[in-house]
Order: sequence, then C-alpha cells, then structure tokens
Amino acid sequence: MQERHSYDLGMIGNCAYLALIGKDTDIKWMCMPRFDSSFIFGSLIGGEKGGEFSIKPTSEKYKITQSYIPNTNVLETIVETDEYAYKITDCAPRFRQFDRYYRPQMLIRKIEPLNGLPQLRVVCDPVGDYGQKKLKRERGSSHIRYFGLPETLRLTTNIPINMVMDSSPFVLTKTRYMVMTYGAPLEAELNETAENFISKTVAYWQNWVKSTSIGQHYQEEVIRSSLALKIHQYEDTGGIIASPTMSLPESPGSTRNWDYRYCWMRDTYYTLTAFNNIGHFEEMENYFLYLTNIPMRGKERVQPLYNLVGEGTIVEKELDLPGYMGNQPVRVGNDAYTHIQNDVYGQILLAILPLYTDKRFANMEKSQSAYLLKTILDKIEYTIDEADAGLWEFRNLKQKHAYTHLFQWAGSHAAVKIAHEIGDPDLGKKAEKLLKQAAAHLEKCYAPSRKAYAQAEGVERMDASTLQLIMMNYIPHGSQKAKDHLKALEEDLRVGKGLFYRYKHADDFGEPETTFLICAFWYAEALACVGRTEEAMEAFEEIIGYSNHVGLLSEDVKSTDGSMWGNFPQAYSHVGLVNAAYRINNKLDKPDFLP
Repeated sequence: MQERHSYDLGMIGNCAYLALIGKDTDIKWMCMPRFDSSFIFGSLIGGEKGGEFSIKPTSEKYKITQSYIPNTNVLETIVETDEYAYKITDCAPRFRQFDRYYRPQMLIRKIEPLNGLPQLRVVCDPVGDYGQKKLKRERGSSHIRYFGLPETLRLTTNIPINMVMDSSPFVLTKTRYMVMTYGAPLEAELNETAENFISKTVAYWQNWVKSTSIGQHYQEEVIRSSLALKIHQYEDTGGIIASPTMSLPESPGSTRNWDYRYCWMRDTYYTLTAFNNIGHFEEMENYFLYLTNIPMRGKERVQPLYNLVGEGTIVEKELDLPGYMGNQPVRVGNDAYTHIQNDVYGQILLAILPLYTDKRFANMEKSQSAYLLKTILDKIEYTIDEADAGLWEFRNLKQKHAYTHLFQWAGSHAAVKIAHEIGDPDLGKKAEKLLKQAAAHLEKCYAPSRKAYAQAEGVERMDASTLQLIMMNYIPHGSQKAKDHLKALEEDLRVGKGLFYRYKHADDFGEPETTFLICAFWYAEALACVGRTEEAMEAFEEIIGYSNHVGLLSEDVKSTDGSMWGNFPQAYSHVGLVNAAYRINNKLDKPDFLP
C-alpha cells in the first residue's frame, strides 16, 4: 500500500480571515482581507513564490505535536528537540466587545519556552498578487512594515527586529509575541494585548461550544466540525465558502484543481440544516441576509455560485505557480458560475422556508414575500423541462438529472407552505402543479432493471446524489423501494463500509479516482433513515477515521490508501458529518445513562 497522503495543517480563523498552519510551524495559506483575496502566505500551492512565516528550531531534527486548545479554534504547536522545547499559540482574535464581535485582520503568534534554551529562527516573508509581487520592508523600533498591498501589512514583535529582518537565529529565554495586522495596526501594548486577546478568544469559542446542541454520540467530531464550519462564514456578508483553498487536486495528476473560495447555492439547504441541527441561530440569520443580496429578481437565472459579497462574475484563469506537489494548472476563479444548475431554485426555497415556519424568525423582514416566491417559482417553471450540468457541474454533459428534479419537487413543497403562510392560494396552486411535474420527471429517472433511480432520465448510471431521494423522503424510509434503491447504490458506488464515489462513469476529465466525503456521510445518513442504524454507525466511524491529526476533513479520499485529496478543509464534508451525526443520534434516541 502507498503511503497515505494527509494535509498536515491546522486551521484558525475569526469569520474575517482564515489561515492554515503546517506542522512545520509555517503559515501555508492565508488570504487577506477576504477569504477570496490573494494569499499573503501561500506556499501550499506557490512554493517559494508563496512566501513564508515560520518559527523553526535551528536543529534539523525535531518533533512536532499540534492540537487545538479544547473546544476552540486556537491552535497550539509544540516543537521538541533532544535539548529543548517550545510552544507556538496561533490565534485569530474573536470576541464580544462593545455589543459587537471584534474580529480584526490580525494574526497573533505567541512563542513560549517549555524547557531548555530553545534556539530558533523566524522567517516572515509575505507576498502579494498571488506570489507575483515581492513586498518592500521598512523597520521600526518594534515592528516591520511591508508595502505593496492595497493596505499596510505590519508585524509588531518583541523579538529583536534585526533577528526577524535577517531571519537570524536567537535563543528563546522568555515568551515572545508576533502580531501581524492588515490595515489598522496594533497601537496598544504588545504583551498585555496579545495575552488578553488570546484569553478572550479562547473564552469566546468555549462559550460558543457550550451553546451548541449535540447528541450523545460523536460529540468530539461534531464540535470540531461545528467550529470549522463557523469560521467558513464571512461574517461581514454572511456568505459561507466551500473551502478556504484553491487548486488542491481531487487526485494527483487529475487536473481537477478548482478554486473553492466562493459561496455555492447548492450548499444552502445542507448548511442551514447543519446550523439548525446544532442549534445555532445567529449563523442561519447571517446566511439568510447573504441570500437576500443575491439577485433573484426578473428573468435572469440564479447562478450556481457567487463571491463573498454576492457578485456574480468569477472569471477563471490560470496562474504561473508550481501548484500543490506540482499539480497544475493552478486556477483562480471558477467558471462554474456560468453553468446551468437548476436545482438552485429549490435549494433557495428550502433555505427561506424557516423564515415563514420557524417562530424564532418572528422579527425577520418578510416584505415582498409574494413577489420573491413568484419569481423563484417562475424560474422553476421556466427550467423544469431543461437539461442542466447537475450537482457535479459537468462541463460537457447536460442531462435531466434526478437530483435537480428532486430539489424542484422539494422546493415546490416548501413553496406550498410559504404560500399558505402569506395567504396566497394562487401561488400555492402553482407550486402544487410544479411539484407534480418534478415528480413526473423523477419517475422517468427510475431504472426498473436496477430497481433504483438513476443519475438522470434515459440512463441507468448510479449517482450518489440520489441518496437524497431517501434522506428527503421522496422514497418513504420504510419502503421496499428505499431498500432496493440503497442496495443498487451500494453495489455500484460503495467502497468498504462507508466510502462512496459520486459516480463511476467517465466525465470531462476521465473516470473519478477518489471518493467524495459528503457522499459517504449521505450514505451513513441514508442507512439511518431506513433503520440500518448499526451499519450507519459503522460507516460513520470509518469515515471520521479519514480526518487529519486535528480532526479536519478534506473533500475527497482515495479508497485504495485512505489519502486525503481535494480542497481542504471542505465545509461540505463537515456539514455532512454534522447532519449524519444528528440523524444517527435521533435514531438511537435512548437515555445517556444506558450503554
């Protein structure tokens, strides 16, 4: 068996920026001022062009231990040699202040000696314009300013400035601090401020976890996934990105290297369901605000994805960078924004349904509800007989996908409820007509020879997205039809106890080489739906074994060796974990004092 490939990275963030920190102490990925801005540190895909921000020992032999402070997004990295040890605490400050959340464009790195006299070297070499621009440096008495970015980047530290400027070795005799700021600099006292911000951030995250609703089983995994999911939300607009990274390959040499730092409409339903399942209302409310800024009026289509501020043009281009482990091309932007994906309208209707049925939203603005509902139903009516690129965004294959019709059916059901709540029977009748049309299309996807629903009309290929037919109760959970459908999917797409391929047929880039983690969690959830709860738990426990050393999940897993691939971490995978755990816990439904 080949050596398992893993992303040895921890993630910190504060809902304003995200950073990925390697076991070697280097900031491998950090974009500012937005998740979809150019990286400031990006050696993950940029190699030497990506800059560096590391705190390494002078000894070539050292051991690394990396973990989170429990129930937080604050990361600790312990570096040990035969002679000494030190600890780095990496923190993206976030806490409540003056009746709002304080989430500055600020990275705090605290370095403290644990034993011996650590000898280390700091390298701080940020870059601009995706590694194409070297930044000019200017030293101050206790800081370094970096010029060449839209706003000033500054590193404030109590390490001797010459040691940092020259990346020369020094002995760590006491706790040192480095605070990097983008835009507004740190003007307060360094040591006290850094300690205060770290302490308040730890308290914020631990209190946030205390308010998280989770079942008896898989608490540790749900907590980590919830924390990861939370910092994928860009709080300024409420948008939630698929992943903080770009161009990490779905499998080595596949050229399936995509930029995932955008907000996919197709994820809306699952993401909001996850936040609802863990009892976090604020994140749901912020995401609804993001959705209200998406252009849904008139005859224009709703795109499959938008950027963090709801803009629609996300032009894809290739960059002159070496790529992750040499995988090219390196793409920024994503042409999927031009695709036709007609499931988005149903996703939006399901997403806004709680505004009308969940009593917690009593004070939400619901004016122009009838106009909005009519607009989206018109779009379903206009596209219901149309072939599209589907959930998996096929670039050269249009079909009438079962998944699309499922969300047209489910979204129309939601529209019936919304029409009833706003007292518009005509829109209710229109929605009922559309859900019948969608169901008729779904039945055309049924393959009698397989006793299962196929990927699309006119084919017999199995597709993991049709697991949703069970999960959303289109196929009743207790029916023989559900059991048969699940069996056909298992026969074609399952590997081991839980890993699942999206599909097995060749697409625009050949046959898929890796399984897709969200599909694995869908499978565990579908098993729970049909009453195969023990198997659901077995599948779930296998799947969570593919997380990295700090519990983060990738997009894809190679079934032959368990390697992690695809963009990382993947919000969609963590959403899948939260929702599957919720479904399994509900099925078990027994007092926590029982074994």
